[in-house]
Amino acid sequence: MVKRKKEDFDWQDEEQEIIWVSKSEIKRDAEALKKLGEKLVELTKAKLDKIPLEDALLEAVNLAQRLQKEARRRQLQYIGKLLRGMDVEPIQAALEKLENKHQQQQAMLHKLELLRDALVAKGDDALTDFLTDYLHADRRHLRNLIRTASKEKEQNKPAKAYREIFQYLKEIVLED
Repeated sequence: MVKRKKEDFDWQDEEQEIIWVSKSEIKRDAEALKKLGEKLVELTKAKLDKIPLEDALLEAVNLAQRLQKEARRRQLQYIGKLLRGMDVEPIQAALEKLENKHQQQQAMLHKLELLRDALVAKGDDALTDFLTDYLHADRRHLRNLIRTASKEKEQNKPAKAYREIFQYLKEIVLED
């Protein structure tokens, strides 16, 4: 590598933009990539298959999963080095999607509960709105469940139909 003096640079040339990166920033980036590698190593084989990894990186991750202690630490360093040389955004996006899958399911179930509550509270108006979105739903079956759930609620009986509505909505919505 040839060292240049300050005088050798043409500071007036505006076409070439020089970006100075501190050594600390480089170390932080390398550490972040190493932590990404650790997350990859802790995944199961099925989850690893869902992440777009190059062959060399996949082999390194599989090897790190079998190693222990110091050998594993060195392998994680190597995985970090491999990650520095590639575009990690697709890997991070896939990993984030896997991690947020549980939260997405919880949000979907919460929406279904709110939909069920609206169906029981508003009756036929809410049912008509729901059926415009989900045409393949059985109107008669759902209407009977809603009426039964309303009666159970009025008579302070166990909420069997209320739970059945939720299960039916879950089937219909997840089928789409």
